[in-house]
Amino acid sequence: MTSLSARRHVLAAVLGVYKQQRLLRRHGNGRPHLCSRVSDTPHPLPSPQEAASPRCFSSTSAAWCIPVSPALQSTWGRRCVASGSKAEDGTEVTPMLKHLIFKIKSTGPITVAEYMREVLTNPGKGYYMHHDMLGERGDFVTSPEISQIFGELVGIWYVSEWMATGKPKTLQLVELGPGRGTLTEDILRVFNQLGSLFNKCDISIHLVEVSPKLSEIQALTLTGGKTLSEIDVGSPFYMKGASFYLAHEFFDALPIHKFQRTEHGWREVLIDIDPNVPNQLRFVLAPSATPATAYFIQGKETRDHVEVCPDAGVLIQRLACRIQEDGGAALIADYGHNGNKSDTFRSFRSHKLHDVLIAPGTADLTADVDFSYLRTMTQGRVATLGPIKQQEFLKNMGIDVRLQVLLQNSSDTAMRKHLLQGYDMLMNPKKMGDRFNFFALLPHQRFTHSDQKENLHHSKSLSAAVAGFHELVWK
Repeated sequence: MTSLSARRHVLAAVLGVYKQQRLLRRHGNGRPHLCSRVSDTPHPLPSPQEAASPRCFSSTSAAWCIPVSPALQSTWGRRCVASGSKAEDGTEVTPMLKHLIFKIKSTGPITVAEYMREVLTNPGKGYYMHHDMLGERGDFVTSPEISQIFGELVGIWYVSEWMATGKPKTLQLVELGPGRGTLTEDILRVFNQLGSLFNKCDISIHLVEVSPKLSEIQALTLTGGKTLSEIDVGSPFYMKGASFYLAHEFFDALPIHKFQRTEHGWREVLIDIDPNVPNQLRFVLAPSATPATAYFIQGKETRDHVEVCPDAGVLIQRLACRIQEDGGAALIADYGHNGNKSDTFRSFRSHKLHDVLIAPGTADLTADVDFSYLRTMTQGRVATLGPIKQQEFLKNMGIDVRLQVLLQNSSDTAMRKHLLQGYDMLMNPKKMGDRFNFFALLPHQRFTHSDQKENLHHSKSLSAAVAGFHELVWK
């Protein structure tokens, strides 16, 4: 039996009693000013008429005259501030660039989705595969690396939802793209603090990671390096029974297709070799509609430029099916929009914006998440909440209370300064506060007061209030 008041009591107790235990060993004094992979600068797109001026290009497979303008070339990913690196002058020929040039010469221009997939996750040369890109010495920083409070509040959210489902005897937490494992580490510390609440619950953690390098770092973070030498991934344990899923800055790295409206209709944006500049890539438009154009562009679309992430749609469908069948919940935190943005494809290196087509394999690639698309792809199997701004979610979760507790328990001036800087970075609308969003998937019975199946197990109906997405009264 779970009531809203009981969950409020537990969450408030965690926020008020839980003392600072992490020494913030990964946080430098200058961390709050680091780049969080979000750009302030709006980048207007050319009109369909501007995009219609003919320009020819050639590849080894064909010679086409297609509608693409210099304005588009300067807009798609080439509107970034120079980082001052060697790559910006076009002279850096990376192993990935050589691989892509060979691929394009062999098969013709590639989609932006194929480009992202190769650049980020190619087993031999992919950006994510062989180095740590997070932190002050990396290319970008994420919220869990900025402040321990972020991970603690996310942990409390999962405690709240676990309680709302009736405190099942198992809690399977599945994180997609866990980075260094910092967020999971903070969540586990919350679970440990509530040991008496979980004394009859079997908690298991499942990390879904494509990078061997990051997997090693996660093992060091969470287990001290003690891991099984062989793991059977054919049938993941978390696919059995209710699971609670977490995806923080995960969906933004999934490959996107880009489409441009022209006077000839919708055309997909492709990437080809620039015939005028050796060892350089450029954007072009497909000469006719591609299968992706016919499938992903909706007839009611009003924008002139659209980005679609099919991988995100497939993944959301799988999560929705699992939650519908077995219960649980999913929490997604990312920067994104509600179907109203156009060109968001960008790159970061050394905490600065970087040309997406220069020195591939040495910089991160990312695009804003379309939450309206994710909502559509659930196909009504689950209830969705959000997206809501990060500052609103964290405020509803009690970040102000938690900050005051940490400040009261710390006499170290540097630590107090760091906590305040981290709070500002997370909550300031001009920083991460308004740029990042939270989005949740929950089973429909979570909001049904007369669900017969649930009433077989609980004497009281489930509360419809969801922590983070509804303002709770903290006492």
